[in-house]
Amino acid sequence: MIILNGNQLTLDLLMKIARDHEKIEIDLESQKLVEKASLFVKDIAMHDEPVYGINTGFGHLANVRIDKKQLSLLQSNLLMSHACGVGDPLPIETVRAMMALRINALIKGYSGIRLETILKMVEYLNLNIIPVVYEKGSLGASGDLALLSHMSLPLIGLGEVFYLGEKLETKEALKRAGIQSLPHLYAKEGLSLINGTQAMSAIGGIVLYDALRLLKIANLSLSLSMEALEGITDAYHPMIHQLRNQDGQMIVAKEVLNLLKDSKHVTKQNEKRVQDAYSIRCAPQVHGASLDAFLHILNILEKEMNAVTDNPIILMDENKAISAGNFHGQPLALSFDYMGIALAELANISERRIERMVNPHLSNGLPPFLAKYSGLNSGFMIVQYTAASLVSENKVLAHPASVDSIPSSANQEDHVSMGSISARKAKTIFDHTRKVVAMELLTACQAIDFREKKELGEKTRKAYEYIRKNIPFIEHDEVMFPYLHKIEEIISSEAFYQMIFEGEDK
Repeated sequence: MIILNGNQLTLDLLMKIARDHEKIEIDLESQKLVEKASLFVKDIAMHDEPVYGINTGFGHLANVRIDKKQLSLLQSNLLMSHACGVGDPLPIETVRAMMALRINALIKGYSGIRLETILKMVEYLNLNIIPVVYEKGSLGASGDLALLSHMSLPLIGLGEVFYLGEKLETKEALKRAGIQSLPHLYAKEGLSLINGTQAMSAIGGIVLYDALRLLKIANLSLSLSMEALEGITDAYHPMIHQLRNQDGQMIVAKEVLNLLKDSKHVTKQNEKRVQDAYSIRCAPQVHGASLDAFLHILNILEKEMNAVTDNPIILMDENKAISAGNFHGQPLALSFDYMGIALAELANISERRIERMVNPHLSNGLPPFLAKYSGLNSGFMIVQYTAASLVSENKVLAHPASVDSIPSSANQEDHVSMGSISARKAKTIFDHTRKVVAMELLTACQAIDFREKKELGEKTRKAYEYIRKNIPFIEHDEVMFPYLHKIEEIISSEAFYQMIFEGEDK
């Protein structure tokens, strides 16, 4: 059971909730803060002074006063009218992360939502009754309105959910689960549920978690490629990287040497050549820069995961409800654009190493396209084509979404972040990059089999043997796509990751 208090949620804990279905509770002190703030909002609703979103309309309609008898309807109408998502449903793990993030923000006690409403969301999450949230429709300010509206509709019995493997109308799912929805929302509750950055945080956070792991797999594929190409390890000397003073670079160089420990396939300077090409020699600098980017983004994300992103914000100590802009997703939008670029570069340099292995002019003695009988067989020729295609598409996707803005709500909301687009783009770039890194691993194993049989590195040997148990050496041309799909499945598996990196930080 993970206890949330609004201040200590980490990406690792979020993934346990999202992916491993860990249950959650709200700590007692947070419950008291929530109840205190909700009483404050209840008091505001009884008076005539206009307060945005409590007794006024929304966006451009902020100057329209709402009758006290219609404040509950105002909040339900908000969810219904704002649930305009399109495209495919987000994965269940992403929506679970959204729910946990929104709960964690609301329990800080600055939103004015009732504890009963938050506990209903906790109940759904713990029972794995997960709203159907369509992926597209957020501008990233005033928060992820459309997506969070889809997440929130089931709280009042509307919308759709996934339950026990089925996509159902919420009312039917609740009937099967034997629980009730909320009869209605109170003042400000609809707005509290949807003013925030939790959709982009969830999408991008899951990508970041997986990107940190993929970078370690990319270091592994680099190491096997070095063995295939008889790469020079002198360029990984610790002092070289200490002199550069870049943390990620030092970490990557050290890890590659660890992966290659005791390898007889790698070489020393002047043993076979003076120096390697950049895709080998400068890999710590490139992989390390991506690692530094990911760690920078992690710092920003974890701050956002424990932030108040509501509007208006209830400042009880000052007896105020202040309308401001904490829902604006710019910190995340910029970060997730950066993440997409950092991921694209991992694929970019990985594809160059694939090219070196299949190109007889660059491979240090390997046969053309790693085919045992070249000419009759094309070998790994089109593996490199496919990798190049994905890398090229990544370059298009790496164009930042955050530099765009389209005014909305009759120009009241005249600058928006496009953060959810940044996050979704990063997810697509990640998917492509994982495929390219998988292809590099498979290509390196094929290349190694053409070399004189020598001892591989301590950890590269484990990876090679695991892959060879599942994918054979390609002696004659075969239908290739099942092998490409299989190698991606292998590097995506927890078993493979733990076998290589057991006991290490991700």
